[in-house]
Amino acid sequence: MGVSLEDVKKLKEITGLGLGDAKKALVEADGDFDKALEALRKKGLTKAEKKGDRETREGIIDSYVHSDRIGVVVEVNCETDFVARLPEFREFAHQMAMQVAAMAPVYPTMEDVPSDIYEAKKAELLASDDLAKKPEEIREKIVEGQLSKYFADQVLTEQVFILDDSITVGERIKQQVAKNGENIRVSQFRRIELGVTE
Repeated sequence: MGVSLEDVKKLKEITGLGLGDAKKALVEADGDFDKALEALRKKGLTKAEKKGDRETREGIIDSYVHSDRIGVVVEVNCETDFVARLPEFREFAHQMAMQVAAMAPVYPTMEDVPSDIYEAKKAELLASDDLAKKPEEIREKIVEGQLSKYFADQVLTEQVFILDDSITVGERIKQQVAKNGENIRVSQFRRIELGVTE
């Protein structure tokens, strides 16, 4: 099967690899984009994932107001002041503010979900009458799927990205990491909606 230049470029953008390495991965996967990406992830070759452990002490605070009814302030961090000043980084931060305005996440990442809240939701799902008749190992798998679905709305990085519904916000962040060559994270945000108090 042939390898399209478009797929090579897309794989390069997502992973941060060079064009040659991206093409090689696609050739090895017989032109199957998803298979190539999965193989690279298993090998731990995506630069975005390698950069994920590096400290982020710089960044910017961006804001977005939608129709004078919803306001968002978001802190997006990177490793250097140089990247923080780049126009594409600022545009990315603004996209994150728009995402928070539109989708109202509660937590930036799954790691930010308090363990007591996660465990309480898990216990609630496990106590369901529908699950009582199923074997325990199947119950665990069903509840894992239900938890993923539940937190996909609540956690920013798990949400579908509003400007491209073929990816999650987490994948959009990885694209930006690959583009800027630094670890990037959305560390906190505040969302205010007119007439709504917590």
